[in-house]
Amino acid sequence: MGAPVPKALMPLAGRPMLAWSLAALGASPVVDTIVVVAPAGHVEEAEAVAREGGVRATVVAGGASRSESVAAGLGAIPAASEIVIVHDAARPLLTAELVGAVVAGVEGADGAIAARPVADTLKRAEGDERPVVAATVDRARLWAAETPQAFRAPALRGAVAAARAGGRLAAATDCASLIEAVGGRVRLIPPPGPNLKVTTPADLAVAERLLHGAHGAELH
Repeated sequence: MGAPVPKALMPLAGRPMLAWSLAALGASPVVDTIVVVAPAGHVEEAEAVAREGGVRATVVAGGASRSESVAAGLGAIPAASEIVIVHDAARPLLTAELVGAVVAGVEGADGAIAARPVADTLKRAEGDERPVVAATVDRARLWAAETPQAFRAPALRGAVAAARAGGRLAAATDCASLIEAVGGRVRLIPPPGPNLKVTTPADLAVAERLLHGAHGAELH
C-alpha cells in the first residue's frame, strides 16, 4: 500500500481499517473473546482502536509470518475455547452474519472457511521476467479462499504444532491449509455479500464506497 502505517491501521471510511472487523466480531453472538495480533511495535495503537470502538480485545504482537502471528493469537485465547475464528483485518466488510455462518459450518468438520467458486479463467504460467501461458487450469472445482475461517481449537492447535515441527509453518498462506496438511476436513461457506480484501489503493476506494453504502446513516 505504500502507507506510513500498517494496513490495518490505515483510515477507511472514517475509522482505522481494523475497527470495521472489530465491530463485526463484537456484534456477533457467537464470539466470546477477541484477540488482535498486531504488527510488532503497534500493539498500543491497536489497543487504542479497540478501546475507541468500544470493543473488549486482548492485543498481542505478531510474528514474522502470517502463520506465526496466528500461533501468537492462539497462545492468547482461553484454553477452554472450543472454536477459533481467524480473520484478516484487510477484509473490512466482515459481518456478524458471515461470522455465524462459518462457525455453524464447523459442525461435523474440523473447520469451515469463507470461500467463493472461481469465476475467472485461470492460466498456469512459465517463465519469470516475461511469463507465458503454459496451460489453462480447469476451474470447475476451484474455490478462492477468504476469511473468516473457523476451526475446532484443538484441531488448529495441533495443525500449527505439526507445521512448526515440520518446518512448514512460515509458508502457510491460510489456516485451512494447515488443517488440510494433517488430514482435516474443511467446509466451504460462500459469503452472502462482498468480502473484498484490501490490497491496493484502488481496493481501499472500493471498500470505502461499499462501507458508506452499508453504513451511510452511521457515517454522516
